[in-house]
Amino acid sequence: MKTIPITPEHLTPGTSLNDLGGGRFRLTLPEAGGGFELPGNTPELGRFLSFRAEVEEEHSLPMQLIVFESGEPEPVFTLRFGLLPSAEAAVLLDLSLMDGSELFPEALPGTLKMVCHGRRVRRDRIEKILLTSLPSHHEVTLTLCDIRLTDSEPSPASLPDLKLVDEFGQNKRKDWPGKTHDLDELRRALEGQLRDAESGYPERFSEYGGSLAHRLTPGTGFFTSRKENGRWHLVDPLGYAFFSMGPDCVGLGGDCRIDGVEKWLDFLPPEDDPELGEMYSDRARRGGRREYKAFSFFRANLRRALGPDWYGKWKKMLTGEIKRCGMNTLGNWSDADLLGTTGIPYVTSLPSFPSTEKKIFRDFPDVLSPEFAENAEVCASALEARKDDPLMIGYFLRNEPEWAFVDGLVVADEALYCPERTVTKERLVAFLEERYGGIGELNAAWGTKFESFESLYTPVRDASRLSPAAARDMHEFSRVMLRAYVEIPSHACRAVDPNHMILGMRWAWISDPDIVTGWENFDVFSINCYSVDPTANIRQVADLGVDLPVMIGEFHFGALDAGLPATGLEGVTSQSERGAAYRYYCERVAAHPNGVGCHYFQCYDQFVLGRFDGENYNIGLFDICSRAYPEMMKAVLECSRGIYSVADGSTPPTERRPLSIPMIAY
Repeated sequence: MKTIPITPEHLTPGTSLNDLGGGRFRLTLPEAGGGFELPGNTPELGRFLSFRAEVEEEHSLPMQLIVFESGEPEPVFTLRFGLLPSAEAAVLLDLSLMDGSELFPEALPGTLKMVCHGRRVRRDRIEKILLTSLPSHHEVTLTLCDIRLTDSEPSPASLPDLKLVDEFGQNKRKDWPGKTHDLDELRRALEGQLRDAESGYPERFSEYGGSLAHRLTPGTGFFTSRKENGRWHLVDPLGYAFFSMGPDCVGLGGDCRIDGVEKWLDFLPPEDDPELGEMYSDRARRGGRREYKAFSFFRANLRRALGPDWYGKWKKMLTGEIKRCGMNTLGNWSDADLLGTTGIPYVTSLPSFPSTEKKIFRDFPDVLSPEFAENAEVCASALEARKDDPLMIGYFLRNEPEWAFVDGLVVADEALYCPERTVTKERLVAFLEERYGGIGELNAAWGTKFESFESLYTPVRDASRLSPAAARDMHEFSRVMLRAYVEIPSHACRAVDPNHMILGMRWAWISDPDIVTGWENFDVFSINCYSVDPTANIRQVADLGVDLPVMIGEFHFGALDAGLPATGLEGVTSQSERGAAYRYYCERVAAHPNGVGCHYFQCYDQFVLGRFDGENYNIGLFDICSRAYPEMMKAVLECSRGIYSVADGSTPPTERRPLSIPMIAY
């Protein structure tokens, strides 16, 4: 076994990829990360990079393929993926993904989530490609073998014969406080939680979870917003100030993906089992290339512990625990059967955002076509069923558009580059023809040699980079596209439901300033923000001229001292630090004049081998057995008791900052 030291610069001097084919190498990766540099002519050597890998640790390892172009100091494209601990598995990286067309490609069984970041790669400008690990909180040992570049997709290697998951869906190879060891223990724990859930909201909360100490209006019967003394507030139906806190995904829809890894599980009942057979499902992977099979250990554990009436007991237990700890909102993607039936306010999303048959880039539709407007009306009709519900705070139009994951993306550039003759492209060409009058004038301004405006229907790449005038034109038309993207669905929704607030798009981040175009159509501007302190992200929205309350749709913190091998997008040192991080984050949202709420992602932990896309994070308020993390719930209650005094400016937010570690996430 040959050991190769990896330098902090992520390179192994004197080692090329060709030297590694067929070999087996045990690598010690430093805390800063490490890996290999691929040959500079990788695109000519093959389309697929494949290898087998084993992480010799108790936690997962995030890795990435990083592409640099000549003249660019920062990477232009990154393909991130995850590896499970202590289980050798095959990895297959498709280098054609460098065209930027796909955000979440499919991973092989035994490996974890894949995600593409960055823009489309110019193949002729590739300077180097690195295969590296992400930074960790300690040195990491990784074994690699059979590293190859091939033109054709290789057959995946078989998985080793191991048992990684116990009968409850927990990590079999690890023990920790709170782990469930037998069914009687689980019954006792859940019955105790059921008893504790009898109490309601903390004192000084209205029946909707608002602040009885701060009445802003007489109340309209629905949730609204109000700006008072330069500070934004949500207002509950009775007129009380309302700060929205609660978990996303309150429900048992979290799936445990099992196809291809069945041999790693201690327990799977027959699919025709009269009690547990209904816990299986065949699902189409969202945005993926194939269907997958899932088994819900979440539901199976409740059925085994609580009996045939498990759902009613679970509903009472879970929603009671949420109210007892002062959470006043069921966040996005919560079980539809809970919405409007528990007394807890909720947010929701349009079941689908309007789309078109022809796309501009990824999921960005042909927004200036009649088809987009027609589909917007169809999508908006779903609001009819809940338009009179006073418990509904409002609705998001959609979540994290995939096209917006590219920093600095100019969507008009993509309209001009797209080979489809879309209505949006026709409008763009007409816009340019009206502006310049003749093709000669456009060529002079852009530094191009087009023969006619018809020539613009042949894909033009990165038009905004051609000249300052081209940049001005393409950014201006991008704002036309973005306004239509926001405004057309918003108008359609208001026509169906005039009672509830439009909560925005839940942007993953503000990847370009133009993204806020059309904010006037919203009642609340929403972002998802994974950080220790969200203040800068909220400030960024306000600094871009958005005068609206800001709601954060997702944040979380994970640790490695429980059963899951990955922290999620923000890592801390322990369950106690997860609680400290929660309070630190929420109080900083409340302290900002625009901050009106933040929703924790998510209610339950993820499955140790990965959910539908391979995420396997310790991010839940509850574990896979529906047992609450006591450190988290204690911190949630402490935070809730003081959140309104922070939100009205009378109490400063806590200074107790959590102890962080590098994230283990993909």
